[in-house]
Amino acid sequence: MFLGEYSHATDAKGRVFIPAKFRNELGKEFIVTRGIDKCLCVFPLSEWEKYIAKIEEFPQVQARKVRRFIYSAASNAELDSQGRVLLTSEQREYAELGKVVSVLGVGNYIEIWAQEHWDSEKQSESAEEIEEIMLKLEERL
Repeated sequence: MFLGEYSHATDAKGRVFIPAKFRNELGKEFIVTRGIDKCLCVFPLSEWEKYIAKIEEFPQVQARKVRRFIYSAASNAELDSQGRVLLTSEQREYAELGKVVSVLGVGNYIEIWAQEHWDSEKQSESAEEIEEIMLKLEERL
């Protein structure tokens, strides 16, 4: 399980350091794609398969925009010898990644955020809002 929040610098080639505690679970090869919240999502292959299986269950007409959004931005990736991942220029532009990024463990995958976007997102969250979401989810179980 991916847990925690880390801040890392990007290099001139667009590589981002993946924290050591994430690397073993991530595996040698993995998938990077766009996230909904102007971030990037990094999936181990096993979790990617589960994720796309859910997307593929949606009716074609309703899900075509979701499929385009997710699949067109997805790329196979791997870590270099120093534990960095090379992101595509399109991925970096989408997430508006600058010199410093936040790498978050969010359970079964990782998110990469521009640090200023993540800081803004954290400030916009309230305990009451999270509680309300949790109560709605609990009702569905």
